[in-house]
Amino acid sequence: MIDRRTFLTGTGAVVFVAPLVAEGQQAGKVYRVGVLGEKASDAAKARLWQAFRSGLRERGWIEGGNILIEHRWAEGNAARLPELAADLVRLKVDLIVARSSTYVRAAKETTSSIPIVFVVHADPVGTGQVASLAKPGGNITGLAMLQTEINSKGLELLISTVPGTKRVAVLWSPDNPSHTPGLKTAKALGLTIPPSVLGRADEVVQ
Repeated sequence: MIDRRTFLTGTGAVVFVAPLVAEGQQAGKVYRVGVLGEKASDAAKARLWQAFRSGLRERGWIEGGNILIEHRWAEGNAARLPELAADLVRLKVDLIVARSSTYVRAAKETTSSIPIVFVVHADPVGTGQVASLAKPGGNITGLAMLQTEINSKGLELLISTVPGTKRVAVLWSPDNPSHTPGLKTAKALGLTIPPSVLGRADEVVQ
């Protein structure tokens, strides 16, 4: 059975090909695609990107044939993302694939002309990275999870299950653009959110 993340990454391949299809393939041209992601060494993420490549092959995009993929990995250091995104722009890639909102932000700050496709995004509208879901505008598009709305429903269920709930701890990172809209949703429900800021994922277990 295919897992949810692999499904989303494979679906991201479908979203990814749209800008290239719209442009139209030029006979003999090899398109160069930049991938901005987290870790090459992570086995789980490696499987996700393999699903992405499989989705491309199914649609006629063959790595090393009519498409070249340039990978740039942050390796746990989000501060490097602007530098990595700028490197892809210098290579004059035809398109940038960004893993999520954190990577989209770095790419967006680097280019306003190269198409940017996010594999999955919690809230592209709430972060201001697209104008709307129906008409993203600009050079950014991708697969939206609508996580802000989903989180809101989850909190509503919590309140109905535990009446009188007023304080909810939320682990969040200021480096993730999608977290701020989610926190606003919680506050709109009348909940107090005590500060639980994480700078790195490994701080969760400290």
